[in-house]
Amino acid sequence: MITGLASLRAQRFVFSSSTSSLRLTRTMTTKVHIVAQAGFGTGTNELYDRVRPSYPTECLSYIRRVSKSTAPLNIVEIGAGTGIFTRALLAHPEWATSIGTLRAIEPSDGMRDVWTKTVDDNRTSIAEGTFDNTGVEDGWADLIIIAQAFHWCPDYGKASTEFGRILKKDGAVVFIWNLEDRDGAGWVAQLRDRIEIHEKGTPQFRLGLWRKTFSTPEYISLFHPQEEEEWAYHLVASEKIVTDRAQSKSYITILPPDEKAKVVEDVKAILKQGDGRVWINKEEGTYQYPYKTYIVVSRKK
Repeated sequence: MITGLASLRAQRFVFSSSTSSLRLTRTMTTKVHIVAQAGFGTGTNELYDRVRPSYPTECLSYIRRVSKSTAPLNIVEIGAGTGIFTRALLAHPEWATSIGTLRAIEPSDGMRDVWTKTVDDNRTSIAEGTFDNTGVEDGWADLIIIAQAFHWCPDYGKASTEFGRILKKDGAVVFIWNLEDRDGAGWVAQLRDRIEIHEKGTPQFRLGLWRKTFSTPEYISLFHPQEEEEWAYHLVASEKIVTDRAQSKSYITILPPDEKAKVVEDVKAILKQGDGRVWINKEEGTYQYPYKTYIVVSRKK
């Protein structure tokens, strides 16, 4: 169970985001979920980057305190996606002078292409790789960060072994996710109910399948028990923001056009009713979008 709820003030984040796609290439042996391959394939990534949310400043400050190493830090970001988290980290005042080298790992060709176009810092690079095959040398990383991606991991034991291999002694892995808070407003719960019917067995974060990681022999031998924190806050919502973001979900992206149009129609109906909506500016059509950010930290033994 996630503990340590901290309320953040409502704030307006830039709606260019981070989550990652894990797309299988012909040269890789790692299995990647077919919905991740298709839902985050070429042609879907610009929408994803434009409409997914960034990360709260408070959460990035928390991650900075996780590392016990002295700056400059060697960071590996696995499942770096289009660069939403990378850009947030680079822009954060506590991280601006802490990063020595950041090596992003991303298996999706399309996402790597967007990352390359949107991340501009000579301390960073991006390469093809997966959770269990990063291509990073032994004991290089002070910190591994995985933003909005680890729920797609196909083999938790192999991933844990790879994390342990590339981390320095006393290094850590940070898993971070954003998710709409269905308990924050009636319309959010209705939105989630409407889109979740299309998940069709995909290993979504909310299901907690990724928690099996912490009971694998590989994890237990290499890492201390995980530490967990949770933050609740509000972003800015509008009809366009909500409908676009819904369409950026991998399992919505792959729907036939008529089914996708029906999703959009139904979401607009939910928003029109607006159960529990808290207006920010009614004339401009903006209102609070309840969200939560979850962080899980695993420290190497």
